Amino acid sequence: MYSESDLQDAVAAGAMPAQAAQALRDHVAARRASPMVDEEHFRLLTGFNDIFVAIASVLLLLAVGWLGNGLRFGAPDHHPAFMAGLLVAAVSWGLAEYFTRRRHMALPSILLLGGFVGGIVFAIGALGAQMFPDAGDSLASMILCVAAGAGVLAAWAHWRRFMVPITVAVGAAAAAGVGVSLVMAAMPGSMTLPFTLLLVAGLAIFALAMWWDMSDRARTTRRSDVAFWLHLAAAPMIAHSLFHLLGVMNGDEISAARAALVIALYVAFGLVALAIDRRALLVSSLAYVLFALYGLFRQAGAVEMSWALTALVIGSALLLLSALWHHARALIVGGLPPRLSERLPYLDRAVA
Repeated sequence: MYSESDLQDAVAAGAMPAQAAQALRDHVAARRASPMVDEEHFRLLTGFNDIFVAIASVLLLLAVGWLGNGLRFGAPDHHPAFMAGLLVAAVSWGLAEYFTRRRHMALPSILLLGGFVGGIVFAIGALGAQMFPDAGDSLASMILCVAAGAGVLAAWAHWRRFMVPITVAVGAAAAAGVGVSLVMAAMPGSMTLPFTLLLVAGLAIFALAMWWDMSDRARTTRRSDVAFWLHLAAAPMIAHSLFHLLGVMNGDEISAARAALVIALYVAFGLVALAIDRRALLVSSLAYVLFALYGLFRQAGAVEMSWALTALVIGSALLLLSALWHHARALIVGGLPPRLSERLPYLDRAVA
């Protein structure tokens, strides 16, 4: 199985002419009756060996973390030891030198990135908690800020060495953590401020994702993979914070007006998803529209069948959207001003 990245590497290495690679893409698109530019390709598995190595890596990292937690270095018994994170990070980097840099294995690379960045963040956070065991809200937020900042630096170092596409999204999420923690350290105690900040951070990461997307409108390079993961990071930040601020999940029931607002927002997310050719917003907000539609069916009297009717309506709508995605996207993009549509992904790779 060859991915888009493999095709790019083959063309760059001179093993395959660019025309042959494009002909292969066109052939696959014709067989699937859908332009490949609409498929949102990303590498998660290069083979079952990815799963095998991923399982082994997780077992090894868990063991290393467990053993590292025994190296207390003054940490109280009820506190995690920072050495656990450092050892996990060190082993993750070492494994990445082979499985990422040499073998280019997709799933293990993602897990090892998480092990490295997560290990660094955990180590700094645990060390801060050990040094300031009685920290208040403001100081705890500052500790989180420093830990998130270390995560940004760790992600940057990992990107410079291995260039795993998801790394940029991890670094962006860590940077968002820095900003949120700084503000929370200055203004602790607010219940809605964290979600407002999360919404702002999500919109910022979304803008960054669009910047990467606009630099590869044909989606034939690594930049498109980076944009995919950035969209995947931004979407839950936007959806969860926005719907929380609207009070959608407060209580077991939802009013008809609020349910209608949720559905309207989901439709708006769908229009944005079609325009930018990314589905992350639709997936991240799916739980909320399910809850809203479920509430509407209950209020209409279909109490026993409400979940079944909700799943039927949403499932059918999403499948229909998937089948007609390219045609619907053509209508949306065609109605946009040229200055905007010319910056969005191509409707057809052949245009590139």
